[in-house]
Amino acid sequence: MSATRMTLDALENQDEFISRHNGPSAEGQQEMLAALEVGSLDQLIEQAVPEVIRAQAKLDLPGAITEAQLLAEAQRLAGKNQVMTSLIGLGYHDCIVPPVIQRNVLENPGWYTAYTPYQAEIAQGRLEALVNFQQMIMDMTGMELASASLLDEGTAAAEAMTLMLRVGKAKSNKLFVAADCYPQTLAVIQTRAAALGIEVQVGDPESDLNPDEVFGVILQYGSSNGEVRDYRALVTRIHQTKALVTVACDLLSLALLTPPGEWGADVVIGSSQRFGVPLGYGGPHAAFMAFREAYKRTVPGRIIGVSIDRHGNPAYRLALQTREQHIRRDKATSNICTAQVLLAVMAGFYAIWHGPEGIKRIAGRVHRLTAILAAGLKRLDVTVETENYFDSLVVKTDGRALARALAAGINLRDLGAGRVGLSLNEKTTRATVETLWSVLSGKSDSGLSVAELDAGAPSGLPAGLARRSPFLTHPIFSSCRSETEMLRYLRRLREKDVALDRSMIPLGSCTMKLNATAEMMPITLPGFSNIHPFVPADQVTGYKELIDELESMLCTATGFAAVSLQPNAGSQGEYAGLLAIRGYHAARGDGHRNICIIPASAHGTNPASAVLAGMKVVVVDCDDQGNVDMEDLTAKCAQHSDNLAALMITYPSTHGVFEESIRDICQLIHAKGGQVYMDGANFNALLGLAYPAEIGADVMHMNLHKTFCIPHGGGGPGVGPIGVAAHLVDHLPGHKLVDMGGAKATNSPVSSAPWGSASILPISWAYMKMMGGEGLTLATKIAILNANYMAKKLSAHFPVLYSGKNGRVAHECIIDTRPLKEGTGVTVDDIAKRLMDFGFHAPTMSWPVVGTLMIEPTESESKRELDQFIEAMAVIRAEAGKIEDGTYSAEDNPLVNAPHTAEEVMADEWTHSYSRQKAAYPVPSLVGAKYWPPVGRVDNVYGDRHLVCACPAVDDYREAAE
Repeated sequence: MSATRMTLDALENQDEFISRHNGPSAEGQQEMLAALEVGSLDQLIEQAVPEVIRAQAKLDLPGAITEAQLLAEAQRLAGKNQVMTSLIGLGYHDCIVPPVIQRNVLENPGWYTAYTPYQAEIAQGRLEALVNFQQMIMDMTGMELASASLLDEGTAAAEAMTLMLRVGKAKSNKLFVAADCYPQTLAVIQTRAAALGIEVQVGDPESDLNPDEVFGVILQYGSSNGEVRDYRALVTRIHQTKALVTVACDLLSLALLTPPGEWGADVVIGSSQRFGVPLGYGGPHAAFMAFREAYKRTVPGRIIGVSIDRHGNPAYRLALQTREQHIRRDKATSNICTAQVLLAVMAGFYAIWHGPEGIKRIAGRVHRLTAILAAGLKRLDVTVETENYFDSLVVKTDGRALARALAAGINLRDLGAGRVGLSLNEKTTRATVETLWSVLSGKSDSGLSVAELDAGAPSGLPAGLARRSPFLTHPIFSSCRSETEMLRYLRRLREKDVALDRSMIPLGSCTMKLNATAEMMPITLPGFSNIHPFVPADQVTGYKELIDELESMLCTATGFAAVSLQPNAGSQGEYAGLLAIRGYHAARGDGHRNICIIPASAHGTNPASAVLAGMKVVVVDCDDQGNVDMEDLTAKCAQHSDNLAALMITYPSTHGVFEESIRDICQLIHAKGGQVYMDGANFNALLGLAYPAEIGADVMHMNLHKTFCIPHGGGGPGVGPIGVAAHLVDHLPGHKLVDMGGAKATNSPVSSAPWGSASILPISWAYMKMMGGEGLTLATKIAILNANYMAKKLSAHFPVLYSGKNGRVAHECIIDTRPLKEGTGVTVDDIAKRLMDFGFHAPTMSWPVVGTLMIEPTESESKRELDQFIEAMAVIRAEAGKIEDGTYSAEDNPLVNAPHTAEEVMADEWTHSYSRQKAAYPVPSLVGAKYWPPVGRVDNVYGDRHLVCACPAVDDYREAAE
């Protein structure tokens, strides 16, 4: 048919986005199907996906829309939100995102599509950026060490609570929390404490605290009412009883106030949001935790350390990983799997962009405007209750101030009885202050001006707490004063890394698929990014419409009755789901049920989350095919039937196969009175083909940063919402400050913000809208096609460890490299590092089986990219063969020496038994498109023995710059 005779519907191809999301062309799909000896994609699905779980009905979601239609719809929804001047505060402050950081970091796929830096050699750029963040936090707080970010301020406070309990010497199970801490922080602490049996006392630390009775105290330095209290004497008194002190504080205020580390804090937590990260209706933002060096082996989350590579050059790495859940499982310090890397990177760059002088100027301006505001209010006979402050005041008004403020486009905090709270910020102008005088006094013309009061307004900082110590003294914080320098620094770091914009990241279970540009664009629309999480509901009708639609689509995709979007990471989703199960049992009088059965192959977050939820972990074995051992499961269900709370199971399994007995497993758990928690890490292999609720799951978390295209961001942000069956709906997380509708207001929250990382929810919403029901189903089928093609081709070089009864895998496969080690000495680490010379990130190493590689190509990779990876693995196997035949020695070969840096290859002396070309260009396609690893293999043992988590010394920095 000629183009002139085609119908309009045919010309307006609404499936265009689907074909761009899915990597293999129609021709490529046919070639892969032929290699698998099947006639169609549906025939492959029949072989790979057990009939017992396959859905009878198609995924009932609307048809796909185009990118242009999606962006127009996003603009419409963002436009329905009212962007007001929000002075609500409570740890969330509007700020200016430097354009150079917004365009070149937040909106740059080289930063947002990077994976967690497990492979340090090809993550040196973001690791350096995270060390900058750690150094910034240490400097600002006055503490000895800091981690590389946590999820949000509330959960950071909860982590600080359990840290103090672990490391403290006080014989107590009671925590004291100052009543003037942020209310959402207190609520999250209480959630965590209740599950762990920790008693929480709330009160005035000066009058209600008996330090002899507690193991720890949490104070707010710059309280929810704005008061900055001098806690120096109190902290000394607390320490005399062996109790520990955590201080929650505002990062910007520490440019002017004596940092807690200088007056005795043991742990310091807070949010780095106001360092150049948008409000985003509550997240994502990078929380921080700084601590005494003595606690370094028991703190939660990631720590970046400085080590050396095999050439003796400085190199960054993830330090002290033996603390983490993927190794210690139920003995881990926390269930946190990732953090908020992208946002921490932005905050660190904000400090570099402004430098110490700029940060102090911004803080000084915010405080000066607050002091001028307070002085003007007093002149207008308005009562200012806050005596000592940085940026926040509580004001007694006539009771109509809130209405006047709203009419003027300003959001304040309603404290009741005519009292209002407000917090100024980086965006506050002189005009805002003058408007506030009128709003709070009720006088249409206050007769005052900022210029008039500037000279005489006294400082609100408390006497004796002015900061005298320097901060941000490392040269990096003074090296990028021009935008040209900043641009080049950002590019220099980005070029050191392998991200999804460079090549495939074939990590099993982590699903590093395309993060389409059209999906990313809405997050920086002001109507989504510049909204405070506690604004009135009528200001966020666009957000509500998007959230409701996303929840509805996720319910349809899973078969569950309701979804909570509050959990801001997969680990938080696990925790929230288990709390829902715990709440359900308690409501039925079965509060004694506390046994959680978990397969031995489960990700470490499962047992760690179960412990945090107050459960006891019982491990069930797996059989030789990688499935749950039904005999062992049956025996343990019988043994613990009276106390069985839940089974946590990943489906498809962590071994990359669909277990045929999944329905029997669910029925067995239900028969014993337990609930089935399905880990949704692999939901991308079920979407559109099966419904977890129909299979038998009661609750499941969905990693939106995996199945639904939110980018990994170098180790965060993420979203881990949970879907629940009808009987668990009443036990979903709630919020104390915001009416969330479905969730009961009395329900405990698991995160600080009501909808967690709300500003990135448009990404998954956009993906589902542009794919539609048929597109999402097709993506699942192609993911299974790509994985089976990869398994088939790689099986010629490596054994594929597990498969289903028809010889098919699910969405990923595990190849066994242990025989290679036995015959040649080549380890799974050697293969991973050699892949860097090909420009590839390694697959998941040694999990769930030590000495193996778990590979997941996802639906977004083309056949060409798959073939290049297969070729790389074939070449690596051939290189190992040359060790077997004696061509290479076990001590000197391209594998054990990998990765090869440009410096090494270009050196005057070359002593290896293989050529420079073989080292750098193992396949011809790399010529002209070579990625050079910036460092050689990093020495992990050295890094842990010589722990350095700060920016390199000044001399090292100068040497590197020369």
